[in-house]
Amino acid sequence: MKISVFGLGYVGAVTAGCLSRRGHEIIGVDVQPKKVEAFNRGEPPIIEPGLEELFRHAKAKGLLRATVNSEEAIQQSEVSIICVGTPTSESGALDLTYVREVVGQIAKILKRTSKKHAMLFRSTMMPGATAQIANEFLLDLEENGQVEIICYPEFLREGTAVDDFENPSLVVVGTREGQPPSAHLLPLIGEKASVLPLKAAEMVKHTSNAFHATKVTFANELGRLMKAMEIDAQAVMALLCQDTKLNLSAYYMKPGNPFGGSCLPKDVRALCHEGRDHGLSLPLLENLLPSNRIHFQTLLDLILRLESADVTILGLSFKQNTDDLRESAMVEIAQELWRKNYNLKIFDTALNLAGLIGTNKREIDIKMPHLASLLKTDLSAAIGPKGLIVAAQKCVSFSEIAKVVTPQHIILDVNGWRELRQLPSRYEGFCW
Repeated sequence: MKISVFGLGYVGAVTAGCLSRRGHEIIGVDVQPKKVEAFNRGEPPIIEPGLEELFRHAKAKGLLRATVNSEEAIQQSEVSIICVGTPTSESGALDLTYVREVVGQIAKILKRTSKKHAMLFRSTMMPGATAQIANEFLLDLEENGQVEIICYPEFLREGTAVDDFENPSLVVVGTREGQPPSAHLLPLIGEKASVLPLKAAEMVKHTSNAFHATKVTFANELGRLMKAMEIDAQAVMALLCQDTKLNLSAYYMKPGNPFGGSCLPKDVRALCHEGRDHGLSLPLLENLLPSNRIHFQTLLDLILRLESADVTILGLSFKQNTDDLRESAMVEIAQELWRKNYNLKIFDTALNLAGLIGTNKREIDIKMPHLASLLKTDLSAAIGPKGLIVAAQKCVSFSEIAKVVTPQHIILDVNGWRELRQLPSRYEGFCW
């Protein structure tokens, strides 16, 4: 393919070098003459392991050059990859000035021609920005089939960017309707790319970076605490990372129920207390419980906004397949609804009131002594002919719930039970 790369900074240079190795003909575009001159000498404008060799080979094969002339680049390419910077503005938002300038230039050039062109946005932008800019400058070109818009976020680490490009841990593309891009672009993007709507693809990039920042901060906060406690933090964290079933896995990475139970709230409080005893500020740890509380309040507010006098909670415990009610968000939700005089019913096959003992029994005796009158053992009786169903746990099979749900029901899915979308009732996802 003949590809123009707009923006010859870090992402643009690596993208250009790696694509040239695949045999694509690259023409770089930048407003800085020194970057263009470096490209034309076959020299990368940044220091990155492996990139100098790629540039040298690409230059020798005539696959790499650059220009300051946008029209020259567009006329001689079939695909443009937008890699210009999106720096932080004074407000903290991303400054899209450079993206808008480049897209505006490309749009003017394309409107003077009839050639078809694909535009891949690698510049990091907040969800909605790609569509907004495309609507402003390219909508008529899209509608007549002349331009194809694709969000193509990058996940390159400085120092290993070439290897990250060639052996990506994640490849994501976004399109207007979440449909695969044109077939001729697949060799460029990769056959295994995950295809999402534009906003979701944009958000994957920000979610990844926020998660990385959270992990670094988590390790550093625990490191400070362990140093004060005379514990080898490197040894502890190395062992933590050996657990790929829970610690480094997808297990807890599912938006939905607030956390609860006998361990997480208690141990977070204990760590924060220990930090205070050592005179340490641990903002990430100290805000876990407040954040969880905000999440709970968001769930309660959503239930109240759905304005159904009849509410059924499926699953009262803090997680599936247990009768542990300690610090369960659903116990507190049930309390709030009962106090507000909702017609409340609870269904949970894992819950046996007669079998509750110890702390678990005390939790209910103190918080919900009236639980027995709310708990139903028959699903049909619990759900009734209408009302709101708060699906907190998969405590019943989909086939069973499908038999009793009607169009007069509203289902609030708190647990990511995607099959519930198939039911004839109104469906509302908690975080989706």
